[in-house]
Amino acid sequence: MSKQFIRSFATKPVFDKILVANRGEIACRIMRTAKKMGIKTVGVYSDADLSSLHVAKADEVVRVGPAPSNQSYLIIENIINAAKKTGAQAIHPGYGFLSEKREFSKAVADNGMVFIGPHADAIDQMGCKIASKKIAKAAGVNVIPGYVGEVFTPEEVLKIAHQIGYPIMIKAAGGGGGKGMRVAWNDEEAKEGIRLSKEEAKSAFDDDRIFIEKFIDNPRHIEIQVLADNYGNAVYVNERECSIQRRNQKVIEEAPSIFLDPATRKKMGEQAVMLCHAVKYNSAGTCEFIVDPNKNFYFLEMNTRLQVEHPVTEYTTGLDLVEHMIRVAAGEKLSVKQSDIGINGWATECRVYAEDPERGFLPSIGTLVKYKEPEIPEDKSIRIDTGFIDGAEISMFYDPLISKLITYGKTRNESIQRMKEALDSYVIEGVNHNIPFLRAILDQPRYVEGKITTKYIPEMWPDGFKGVVLKPDEKEQLAAGAIIMDLLRAEKAHTISGKLQGFKHDPQSEFVVQFLEEKYNCDVEKTKDGYIITANGNKNIVKDIDWIVDDHIFKATINNKKVVLQMIKPKPEGFVIRHLGTKFDVFVRTKRQAELAPFMPEPIVLDTSKFLVAPMPGMIFSITDKKPGDKVNAGEELCIIEAMKMQNLLKCEKDTTIKKINVKTGQNVGVDEILIEYGD
Repeated sequence: MSKQFIRSFATKPVFDKILVANRGEIACRIMRTAKKMGIKTVGVYSDADLSSLHVAKADEVVRVGPAPSNQSYLIIENIINAAKKTGAQAIHPGYGFLSEKREFSKAVADNGMVFIGPHADAIDQMGCKIASKKIAKAAGVNVIPGYVGEVFTPEEVLKIAHQIGYPIMIKAAGGGGGKGMRVAWNDEEAKEGIRLSKEEAKSAFDDDRIFIEKFIDNPRHIEIQVLADNYGNAVYVNERECSIQRRNQKVIEEAPSIFLDPATRKKMGEQAVMLCHAVKYNSAGTCEFIVDPNKNFYFLEMNTRLQVEHPVTEYTTGLDLVEHMIRVAAGEKLSVKQSDIGINGWATECRVYAEDPERGFLPSIGTLVKYKEPEIPEDKSIRIDTGFIDGAEISMFYDPLISKLITYGKTRNESIQRMKEALDSYVIEGVNHNIPFLRAILDQPRYVEGKITTKYIPEMWPDGFKGVVLKPDEKEQLAAGAIIMDLLRAEKAHTISGKLQGFKHDPQSEFVVQFLEEKYNCDVEKTKDGYIITANGNKNIVKDIDWIVDDHIFKATINNKKVVLQMIKPKPEGFVIRHLGTKFDVFVRTKRQAELAPFMPEPIVLDTSKFLVAPMPGMIFSITDKKPGDKVNAGEELCIIEAMKMQNLLKCEKDTTIKKINVKTGQNVGVDEILIEYGD
């Protein structure tokens, strides 16, 4: 790994106690560094987070309110009171929530404590995307062409759009994380976009200011990490490639960028430092840029906080960015110079979300009934930042991030391969998650070659993600693994009691394996090293089998390739197995059982065409004012559900009439709950 530049304190910690004004994985991550520095931590929690991991990790905890963030984590007075009550000398805000609120930074200082972040004026100037662009332009930083100024009405949006030309980007002036952002390609999308952007921004940041800029089609999103102190010292800590995005929300990040050359990296870094000097910046921060195919780059915004994706920078530079933030806040000078900072190896980060990628990435809530992280190797080349453990609850009140999975390699390909193996070994059951989608991205040749832009996802999956499509050899891997699991379970039953204990057949050599529409006639030959599974005439040599019967993770080498399968649960005629992130019902049958299987009755599927159902759990933000008997047309807005800080618009899919409306504004609903019933 990279050389560690951080110097250790000689006598005592820079603070005795800090409060972490956040939750989940970022709270746990900050507490980890604080503990390393000998600093005690105070955690805060809402009613929904009483049993959360960050609460268990803190030395002390204080309740700050009910579950909704606007009644708990966003209440400045509650956070300040918690810090005063516990004697915390400083407050680290993490990201999101109050991290970029000038009022919070000022309140911390006014109450005699230290804000572990930039000073209030820098937050104020950079926190407003309108003001930050003006400052950046004056400082000599390249800015994106277009209109910079607050807009208020749909009419203003249309006027500006016609002046600068479509497509346009409608953006929240405050906040980040893809919230309050919409791309519009025509007048109808522009009018709808400003309404949804304002509502989303108000809900997420309590700030509904909106501005418009020209949308640069098909760029890369590359950001520069910066560090600065209170003495005028500032450095850039190289770049992160964040182009893999969905709805302006980052999905996979890496450091460094495969696209940048040293000259462009230096220019971008120097401009980021220029901006730091312009606002007298004094903490960790990030300057975000879009970069066109010719390596022309334009400033987007500055995030005056710790970024979600900061671990990839830590891996490739050896810096602990949280420790730097704490030391700068305590009044120390930066302990690194620009010449100290190099690039060592490659790091990849996947954001693991509780969402259903096959249903339009709708958020998912529930209990993590099975949660088992990949093993951390001795070289620490895998890192998992999470706020959850087995049995924890994913709440509807907060962002659906389960964890950040980060891998390190000497090369980009090594980091990617390590990430694939880690994702395959990551067991998450009880909620839907995006691991199948992450796995599919990493397997695409275009991604491996580094030919990525912010349009990568919509270009690769224009009709939405429908699941992983297995290649022929991957199908045979699944069939072979299922057969071996079946044999080993039967062998264990014989070993324990000498009889099958209800298993469907004695160990034998001929099977029929079926999943989806695939059917494999398989012959099994046991060898001294493993098995030879002949599937539809193709030989698969299986060895190095590593599986404790009924454990979640099955590992083997199949045709000289490492394969990891997840056995989710056994079934009377097979297993539920996750392969390359996707779950399959796999049937392992004798030939006679396979002959009889088609005669089994099909389950009855409920017809939902006469209902509008909730695609996710959430709160009814608005509902149509139509009455029973009123006609509605295809494409007409019927409902907006707010879930995990996002506004989700539901439209009528066909011309019909309203029969019954079952919900009202402000009501919480569950997934698949019937919202509106249609007439004939």
